[in-house]
Amino acid sequence: MNVVTETLADWRDNIADFLPEGGIAKPLGVVLGLYLLGAVLLGIYWSRTPDTFDVEEKAAVFAAEDGGAVVTGSVTTAALMGVMKTLLEKPGGFLHNDIFPPGLWLDNMPNWEYGAIIQVRDLARAMREVHSRSQSQSLEDPDLSLAEPRFNFNTESWMLPASESEYRDGLDYARNYFRRLSDVNAPNAQFYARADNLRYWLSTVDSRLGSLSQRLSASVGKRRLNTDLAGEEGATQSTATSAEVEVRTPWTEIDDVFFEARGTAWALLHFLRAAEVDFADVLEKKNARVSLQQIIRELEGTQDFIWSPIILNGTGFGFVANHSLVMASYISRANAAIIDLRDLLSQG
Repeated sequence: MNVVTETLADWRDNIADFLPEGGIAKPLGVVLGLYLLGAVLLGIYWSRTPDTFDVEEKAAVFAAEDGGAVVTGSVTTAALMGVMKTLLEKPGGFLHNDIFPPGLWLDNMPNWEYGAIIQVRDLARAMREVHSRSQSQSLEDPDLSLAEPRFNFNTESWMLPASESEYRDGLDYARNYFRRLSDVNAPNAQFYARADNLRYWLSTVDSRLGSLSQRLSASVGKRRLNTDLAGEEGATQSTATSAEVEVRTPWTEIDDVFFEARGTAWALLHFLRAAEVDFADVLEKKNARVSLQQIIRELEGTQDFIWSPIILNGTGFGFVANHSLVMASYISRANAAIIDLRDLLSQG
């Protein structure tokens, strides 16, 4: 930290030296240097990822504030709101759409935010489409039908409207749904904790983690056989592709993918812990609780402290670590466990 401070102080002095003598030129140079110093230090502080929170405690707090009770679905809804509130209220707030320093300079935290908000969108869609409906012909919940599109608003909109404004509106609608769940006078607000509903959401999680695992593994670049049409003799595709393809994540995006995966896993930890509570009876009946707990255990490893100041990208068996491959290992194991869990849930 001392080295950084001294370097920025040198920049400030050098800027002042280039400015003409007299007037306000020198003070402006000093102010600019101090601004740059403050922006860098603030950016370092804003780049710290938030800690996880207790989803059951969060549900109890929301219920106490609303004068309601914790019922089936309350913990999952509270986890959704808690993750979204964290994105908006953490140090620096929501940074993905910032156009001024230090948010403009940062990329790790905005990518972390993007990974987390993708999971918010997926869960909000599952809650709107299946968790809150008893069957395919049932009406949508009015609050969730308004919350879900707002969570899907563009993450890079700075104003008119700002992304944060839309996300807060989505939170308000989700809070209304949470409040109505325990209201005996609002029987149209329901959360159906069924095995098929949990499988629906997990299928989306499976797809997301599979893609992230491939992108993380591609940090070292590998040539692989094209298996896009494997398994079906009559399968076709739009345009012809070569028999071998090289999969490689551009080196400028390696840390972006890493932090997107870290944000994804952070949000998923809360949602899976909430599912363990709300779908407890289903998991017990299917003897699948331990499978869900194993997924959570794998994802917890993705949140370990990063001791290196940069994301290293060594070869698989080289002298230098490859953080992307380590992350891919955790993500792949969690994804495999999710596939097994979905199979368990489909059994009678």
